[in-house]
Amino acid sequence: MKISYLGPKGTFTKMAVDALFPGEEAYSYATIPQCMDAVTNGEMDYCVVPVENTIEGTVPITMDYLIHQAKLPIVGEIVIPIRQHLLTKNELELSEINAVYSHSHAIAQCHQFLHTKLPQAVTHATSSTGTAAEMVAEMEEPAAAIGNELAAKEFGLTILQEDIHDYANNHTRFFILANPAAKVPETIVSSTNRKTSLYVTLPRDYAGALHQVLAAFAWRNINMSKIESRPMKTGLGNYFFIMDVTCEAEDILFQGVQQELTALGCSLTVLGSYPIHQYEKKAGANL
Repeated sequence: MKISYLGPKGTFTKMAVDALFPGEEAYSYATIPQCMDAVTNGEMDYCVVPVENTIEGTVPITMDYLIHQAKLPIVGEIVIPIRQHLLTKNELELSEINAVYSHSHAIAQCHQFLHTKLPQAVTHATSSTGTAAEMVAEMEEPAAAIGNELAAKEFGLTILQEDIHDYANNHTRFFILANPAAKVPETIVSSTNRKTSLYVTLPRDYAGALHQVLAAFAWRNINMSKIESRPMKTGLGNYFFIMDVTCEAEDILFQGVQQELTALGCSLTVLGSYPIHQYEKKAGANL
């Protein structure tokens, strides 16, 4: 199997890949769309991409590219606890650091620390936390990266200060997207916890339209764990709704929802019905 992920090495996405595809070939790509394109083009069998964070919410590029461009099936999900550390090339005093590099989400997750402990430092957004660590490892000036233990290990950086994120209960969801011809490995399908992701387009904007959609799930007692509106990109005020529900698409009640929404003139598209995994760090692991 070949798996693409948002790289370089040292990202939280790589942690997700190592947990779900131990020992398989993993290839890093610079952007999330490139990860998906590699699967669409047949270069890779799977890709692992971040989709939602506890603090920053949805990763828009993932959902927009998945729905409008790549259209790959979701075959699994893993939730990774996020611990952000301040990484430097050498031992430094905080007052010596004049620049901090990381992904925009990681910078936002550490806003209070940066505001109070590093007010003199200018923040710079990078494509990933791993890229930030790689950049800082090559710099001569006193700069820092925000990243994880894996990034520090991969690029020979010092963890100057641990757990600098603002909120302790910080997690990120990652989707596993597959080439339709690929066989999903047992390490992914083994989980008994399952979820279905879908999006719904309303026939037109009218009073009570969204209420009718939600009611189709509610009276069947189907729990909706997430709902979010996203622009259709066809004009101002035109939106569709992305939903996660805690049942399988094959469930007879879910099929009833599909029939009811079709009768209302709505369009419902299932993005995937898949198992959910929780990341657990194994004793002695390098992650």
